[in-house]
Amino acid sequence: MTCDAGVVGNLKTKGLSGQLYCDVILVTSVDMRFILSSVALVLCVDVLHSLPHTYLQSRQHHDADPRFTEKFFTQTLDHFNFNSMGNGTFNQRYLITDQYWEKGFGPIFFYTGNEGDIWEFALNSGFITELAAQQRALVIFAEHRYYGKSLPFEKDSFNIPQISLLTVEQALADYAIMITELKQQLGATDCPAIVFGGSYGGMLSVYMRLKYPNIVAGALAASAPILSTAGLGDSRQFFRDVASDFESVSSDCTDAVRGAFHQLKELAESQEYRHIQSAFALCKPLSSAQDIHQLNGFLRNAFTLMAMLDYPYSTHFMGNMPANPVKVHRLKKDVNNTSVCLFHLSAIVYNATGILPCFDLYSLYLECADPTGCGLGFDSLAWDYQACTEIELCYESNNVTDMFPPMPFTEEDRRLYCSKRWGVVPRPGWLNIHNIIFSNGDLDPWANGGVRTSLSDSLIALNISGGAHHLDLRGSNEADPVSVISARKTEADLIAHWVKMERTRLQKFV
Repeated sequence: MTCDAGVVGNLKTKGLSGQLYCDVILVTSVDMRFILSSVALVLCVDVLHSLPHTYLQSRQHHDADPRFTEKFFTQTLDHFNFNSMGNGTFNQRYLITDQYWEKGFGPIFFYTGNEGDIWEFALNSGFITELAAQQRALVIFAEHRYYGKSLPFEKDSFNIPQISLLTVEQALADYAIMITELKQQLGATDCPAIVFGGSYGGMLSVYMRLKYPNIVAGALAASAPILSTAGLGDSRQFFRDVASDFESVSSDCTDAVRGAFHQLKELAESQEYRHIQSAFALCKPLSSAQDIHQLNGFLRNAFTLMAMLDYPYSTHFMGNMPANPVKVHRLKKDVNNTSVCLFHLSAIVYNATGILPCFDLYSLYLECADPTGCGLGFDSLAWDYQACTEIELCYESNNVTDMFPPMPFTEEDRRLYCSKRWGVVPRPGWLNIHNIIFSNGDLDPWANGGVRTSLSDSLIALNISGGAHHLDLRGSNEADPVSVISARKTEADLIAHWVKMERTRLQKFV
C-alpha cells in the first residue's frame, strides 16, 4: 500500500499466502497533507493480518526444535579478576543435539550466541544442523551472557556495576571455557571444534579463532560487520545500503520515501502535530521536535528491518516477514505527478497482526546507542550497553546518500548519550583489528603463507622485491636493495602516524 499527492484508487489486496499486496494508481494532484493523513491511517490500521506480533515481544518457543535439549552450564562471572563479584558463577544456557554425532570422533559445531534469545538463532540457522548430518557433528548453540535466560545477576543484571561484566572479552572466555569443559564431559577431547555465528555472533566467531586458536579450529562468520563495528567504515554506509535495497526494486521507491519524509518535516515545522498523529495512527499526539525525531527513528527502523530480513521466503526471525518483504509493495506513478510518500512498511514491522489500534512511539521503538536499532526488553538494554562500550555503531542518515531524514550520530553524540545512560565513556576503535603491517620478501619461502594483499587502509601488506626472511627487521646495510629501504620508510611513517593518532585519542580523555 502506498500513497502520493493524488487521489488513491485501485486499492486491492491479493491473497498470496496471507500476504498483502497493493496496486496504487495515482491520478490527480491534490493537497499532500490530506493524502498523507488519510492513506497513512489506512495503511497503519488495516494492513497485514497474517503476520504475528512477534517483533514486540519474545516468542514462546513452543515450536522449539525437538532435536535440541536445553541445558545450563555453570559459568564464571569474571574470567579476568579473581576477586571480582565474590568469585561467583551464573547459569549460562545452551542448546545441544547429538542426533547426528559420531561420538568421540565427529566434530563439534559451536554457535557463538549473539544479542538475543539463543532459541531464535537455533531455529533460524538450519544449515548448521544440515551440515552436522553430513559430517556427523555434535551441535551446540551457546547463549551470550546477559541475553535470554543467561542473566548473571538475574533481575539486577542491568544495574551498575553488575552490567560491567558484559564485554566481548568475557563472552569469548565463556565460550572457550564451555567448549573445553563440555569436550571433557562428553568424551570429545579429540573432536575439532568449528565455531559459527551470524552478525555480531559472526564477529565473535572471528574473535574466537583469533584469540583461542588452540580451542577453535575454524570459523564461519556470516554477515559479520567486523570492520564497521570497529570504527573502520563510513558512517553513511549502513543507511545508504538500506536505501539501495529498496532502490534495486524501484527507483521510484526511494524517491517516494525521501519525498514523504520531506513532507513530514514540513508538517512538523508547521506544528501540525494532530495531523501527523492521525496520519500515522499514533496513540498520543506529538508535541515537540523530540517526538518528531522519535517518529523518524521509528519509521527508519522499519525500513532497516525489512532490508535486513529480505529473504526469498517467509521467515519467523526478529518478527515474522513475508517472502521478499522489500518487494511487497508495487508502485505505479502517474507521469504528471511527482509527489510521493511513505509506504506501509512500518505497519508490517510494528503491527504485523493488525491487533494494535494505534502506535505508541516510545514503547515500540527505543532510541539507543545503536542507530540501526536495539530491539525491546532486557536484550535491548544489554545491546545498548555494548554499543556504549566496545561495539562502535556511529551510523547516520542524511537524506542525500540515503532516503531517510538527516539523523546524525557522531562519536561525540555517542559519548554524551553513553555517559548519561550508563556512566561509561566509549572506547572508539577498541575492537579494531587494525594498524598492522604484514611485510614479506618475495625470496622468502614463508611469504605466501602470510598476507600479501592489503585488507584495508590499516591492515597493510608490503611486498619487498628481492627480500629474504624478515629482511626489513635487520639493521641497515649498504647492500640493502632499494625495495627494503623503501619498505622501512613506509613502515616508519605508518608507525609514526599510529603513535600520533594514539596520543591524540588519549588527550581527549585527559
